[in-house]
Order: sequence, then C-alpha cells, then structure tokens
Amino acid sequence: MGISKNLKIINDPIYGFISVPNDIIYKLIEHPVFQRLRRISQMGLSYLVYPGAQHTRFHHALGAMHLMQRAVTVLRSKGTEIDEHEETALYIGILLHDIGHGPFSHGLEGVLITECNHEALSLLIMEHLNEVFEGQLTLAIEIFKNNYHKQFLHQLISGQLDMDRLDFLRRDSFYTGVAEGSISSLRLITMLQVIDDKVVVEEKGIYSVEKFLVARRLMYWQVYLHKTSLVAEQLLMKIMLRARDLAKQRVDLKVSENLFFFLNRASKSHIEDDELQIFLALDDVDVLSALKSWLSHKDIVLRSLSQMILNRDLLKIKIEPQPFAPEKIAVLSAKVQERHNLSPHEASYFVFTGSVSNLAYHGSKDTIELLKKNGKLIEVAEASDQLNIQALSQKVVKYFLCYPKTAH
Repeated sequence: MGISKNLKIINDPIYGFISVPNDIIYKLIEHPVFQRLRRISQMGLSYLVYPGAQHTRFHHALGAMHLMQRAVTVLRSKGTEIDEHEETALYIGILLHDIGHGPFSHGLEGVLITECNHEALSLLIMEHLNEVFEGQLTLAIEIFKNNYHKQFLHQLISGQLDMDRLDFLRRDSFYTGVAEGSISSLRLITMLQVIDDKVVVEEKGIYSVEKFLVARRLMYWQVYLHKTSLVAEQLLMKIMLRARDLAKQRVDLKVSENLFFFLNRASKSHIEDDELQIFLALDDVDVLSALKSWLSHKDIVLRSLSQMILNRDLLKIKIEPQPFAPEKIAVLSAKVQERHNLSPHEASYFVFTGSVSNLAYHGSKDTIELLKKNGKLIEVAEASDQLNIQALSQKVVKYFLCYPKTAH
C-alpha cells in the first residue's frame, strides 16, 4: 500500500485523530464527489430542534472509516484473515456508503429522485467513480453488493453492528447533546470476532450490545423521529412537491439549474449518466437558496411553507398509536380552506397525515450472535436478561397529523 507524503490526519471531535491510510483513500476524500458531502446535512432539519446538529455526511463518512480501521486491526489480532486489497476495499466501501444522499439526507429521499433510494444511488456513484479511478473500486463494489465470497466483510459495512451505525449513533448523540445515544463504539469493536464467515460478539460484550440496541430505539424516538424534526421534514417534502406541481404549470420558480432539472424531471425506470452528474451538483445550498427566494413567491402555498421552515414557525403535529379519523382530517381541511381561501388540493399541503415506524433490532433478518466461552453461538435476545431486547425486535408504528395552529 503506497502512502503519499501528502497524506493527512484529520482532527475529529469524537475520536481524536483520524488517519488517512493510503493514496486511493486520500484521492477519494479529495475528489469533488466526496467533498460534496460537506454540503449535505447528516440529520436533515434536526438542527431546528437540536441547534448543535449541524454536522454533515462528510463528518460521518470519515468517522465510519476510522471505526473500520479499528475493526480491521481487532479482527486481524484475533486471527481473521483480511488482506491488503480487502482492507482498502472495506475503507472505500464504508467511506462511500452514504455518497448517494441528496439534499438534507433523508429529508428529501424519494422526492427529487423517485425511483431509487440513497443506497442504490450510492452504488451508481461508486460505479461512476470506479471508471474515474480505473477499476480500483471494483472489490469495494463487490463487497458493498454482498457478492464477495467473504460475507463478513459486507456485514462490517452493512449489518446489525456495522461501522455506519456505530458511528452515527455516537456522532448524532454528541452533536445533539442527547446522552441516551452515547454508545461505546470502540468497546463494541474490541468484542468483535468472525466465526463461520459471520461477525459475532464475544459473550462479555452483551451489555454493550444491549446498550447499543436501547440507544438506537431511544435515538429514533427522541431525535430522528422527534415531532418537530418530523413536521419540518414533512414540510420540506411538501414544498418540493408543490414546486414540482408549479413547474409543470411553467410557473417561474427562480431556482438553481440543478434543482430546476429535478423539479421538472419525470420519473423513469433508471437514471441516465447525465442525470447522475446533475444530482452530484445538488446539495443543501440549492434547497436553502430556493426557500429564501420563495419567501416572496406569489404562490401562497410555496410562500407560506417556505416561511414556516426558515422562520421555524411550523405546523402543529399530533402523534398517536392509531390512524386519525378521516372525519377529523376533513374538518381541519375545511377550516383551512375557509380561513385562507384555498382549494382542497392547496389545503392538502397544510393538513395531512402519515405514519412512522421504529425497529431497533431486525432479529428475524440479521441476528446479532454472541460467542460463548465454550465456542457455541447464541442469539442476543435469548442470552439477554433484559426483556426489552425482545420488545426491540417488534416494529412500533405511530401515526401523525399535521395542521396549522390556527385550524384547531
């Protein structure tokens, strides 16, 4: 592995110094496609609730790569064979695992590009970069797609205890100040082993695993699905949908060329190469600039929703365990239509319902197994004396209703 004299160490507020391991990683970090992640918010509009949550996907990707370096060191020390090519591929895979996120991350996922999620976009971008780097990403892509014969390598990038989750829980907890999400990522990593091509945790790490799963559940309800963050991101989606409706009517929107392209783009079965290049030029700046320009737009829906986000004067939101009665929604919609002289369609941007779900542990899909001292493996839910581990395997669905404060 050639290491350039130009290679840097990066000072991270959580882990201290993060080292850049080799030339290819350095060049990927320096590439404009990766630098774009500096302009993609890690937590969407959560900073409207937690002012410190201003970190980006760039921070997270570097942190996850650092944890992957520690994982490789730990697993090699325990006899797991990971050669230099596989090691570099792991670093590339985790560094680029979120490269497909668009503006405000999950906040606009499925809105600007409707036919695929950020994971699929990440793969397309990795394949694009593989051409730029003349095939040096091929192994990383195979591992990312879980097509490589050592499947435990894929688990380190995308699994129940992957480096992605171990970083974002710790990082998001740090930047929000929500202590419930503070997990000991490095302690968990020191407990990892590979048995029968599967990443497992030594039995003594059970309490760290329990804390990780509980922290994941609490962070989702307290941070990622916080009602204010939820209504803000719903409003952001509604704004883009309204802008798309107006674009079809050829209404002047005064937005960047990149955003204008996606507001006018029809859904397709696949993404063209030129469309991917335009997507890679799109970031939070395009959206924020559009919201500011729409503060004085003649369309009352676009203007009002943009003001709500920029001034943090959001819709009211209620969250219940059962769906809201259609009659209640109709009454609220009628009040909004009458008060603001809106059509039923226009009112639907201000009165709407939906659902969110929280599943901390996919026990039926990809179990976390503990390695006992006698060499046997046991699933964490069976080994734990915490009844809530079983509960964390159950998906919890909640329903929300958003409406103007003046409509109630």
